[in-house]
Amino acid sequence: MKLSFTKMQGCANDYIYLDCRTAGVPENIAALSEKLSRRHFSIGADGIICICAPRTAGADAMMRIFNADGSEGRMCGNGIRCVAEWLYTHGVQKEQLAIDTLSGLKTITRRGEGLWQVEMGAYSTRAADLPAVNMGEGPLVRCPLTVDGKSWEVTCISVGNPHCVTLVPEVDGLKLEAIGPAFESHPNFPERINTEFVEFVDRTHLKMRVWERGSGETWACGTGTCATVAALVEQGLCPAGEDVHVALRGGELTIRVLPGRQLLMTGAASTVYEAVIEV
Repeated sequence: MKLSFTKMQGCANDYIYLDCRTAGVPENIAALSEKLSRRHFSIGADGIICICAPRTAGADAMMRIFNADGSEGRMCGNGIRCVAEWLYTHGVQKEQLAIDTLSGLKTITRRGEGLWQVEMGAYSTRAADLPAVNMGEGPLVRCPLTVDGKSWEVTCISVGNPHCVTLVPEVDGLKLEAIGPAFESHPNFPERINTEFVEFVDRTHLKMRVWERGSGETWACGTGTCATVAALVEQGLCPAGEDVHVALRGGELTIRVLPGRQLLMTGAASTVYEAVIEV
């Protein structure tokens, strides 16, 4: 079977994009994502994102995300910007788009060539919203967490998907492949967890690396960047109502926390190439 796809990236968070608006999501999508995401042996990606027909009246599309291990995610901040860019360059040339996700309807506004701003919705620090167990009901701010015998101080944030944010002295020297899996599969997080390791530069500048559930270390994570800024706002380290610039391995995202814990994310999205592969 021949499969047409578009390879896209936002801050080097790269996915394989499939137009599923007419034919629907392939039945073997989990196995397909696992197979095609393998770097060096296939296309290579953080997973597959399917651009589907919308569920909400008046929406432009729906996004479904399948991680490199075949599991399905709920939301991807870098991915949804790429979906908006793909729609814009494939006939849906609107300055504002509405895209369904498993975390609800998101509004995305074009701010320039390949630049999109996403209304990410409100975040939560409640244990039930992650979910998290054995950590109290919340707010889960500056909580102790023992991982492989080592004590960490974490802040847990739900942005439609679960995140665990921890401050470290510096991020460049971290061996995420050694510590990330233990965070991801920690028993306190029954649905696994995404983990952000954050270096505080100043009140409006941060550095971050991320270990994503189902994909391992990725070069960027939009929801994780939102969760990071939310966590530091909750701790009083970053200001609400101002742009906070987060440097990731793949680029920079700008996050602002608005009243009501609403999150606004701005970043680039671009097409790498389009191709057809035999699967």
